[in-house]
Amino acid sequence: MPRTALDPLFTPTDAPGGFTERHLAHLIGATAAAVTVPRFLDEQTCADTLAALERLPTAAYDLERVPTPIVRFGPSLNDYRTAAGGLDAERYWRDAEAARVSWQRARLRPDPVALSLARLGTAWGSAISPATIGGRPVFAGTLREINEGALLHYDDVRREFPCRLFDQETVAQLAFNVWAAVPETGGATTLWRHRWDPADEQHRYSYGYRSKTVEHCQQVSLRPQLGGALLFNPAHFHEVQANPGQRRIALAYFLALTTTGQLITWS
Repeated sequence: MPRTALDPLFTPTDAPGGFTERHLAHLIGATAAAVTVPRFLDEQTCADTLAALERLPTAAYDLERVPTPIVRFGPSLNDYRTAAGGLDAERYWRDAEAARVSWQRARLRPDPVALSLARLGTAWGSAISPATIGGRPVFAGTLREINEGALLHYDDVRREFPCRLFDQETVAQLAFNVWAAVPETGGATTLWRHRWDPADEQHRYSYGYRSKTVEHCQQVSLRPQLGGALLFNPAHFHEVQANPGQRRIALAYFLALTTTGQLITWS
């Protein structure tokens, strides 16, 4: 079999000095695999976030839709997608408001969501705003415990909600994670240099895809680090390795570049 040529730009970048505009631009343009920032949160903030999770209302994903157990705090828009590709608005806004109240009551100081958004906004050069639907800001900042892995999949709100969900028009999407608890082994995030193609649907499995989808594709794997942050373009197929018997807990949300050059956020 002929050797597959590698893309020299599809590599991870370690940024101990923090995220920069250049990092975000390369990820948006898909000319980088990922950017990691070690010690993005200090150990005390991680411990406080972990303690807060014990006080916050959490729920597991429906195993019929997500076959690997994942527990999370905070609503994700995908959980409220209807069969027709719309949003179950009544249920979403009820849960979003409840999560917002619960997060405020947790009184995390510093607030890791606000802190991370402020740093990313500084890197981009303008503040990051919540995405809005009908003028209402959506919820951003879920806490997710993924110990048994996540299926190979991609994320693209424009495909997930093809009728256009947000008031803002988006052109590219990024995914942000920062870890409050990490396993000693396992739990790596693997990214493949592959974006969705209609032919991939033959390999569909539950919400994700079978490994044959990315067979022979270039890949990078990144192990979580306590307090470390990861930013990547989730249009690239990705999965999370299992870490049985250990805890892997991350604060997560999405960002998108709009046609007006602003960054918006949601979960």
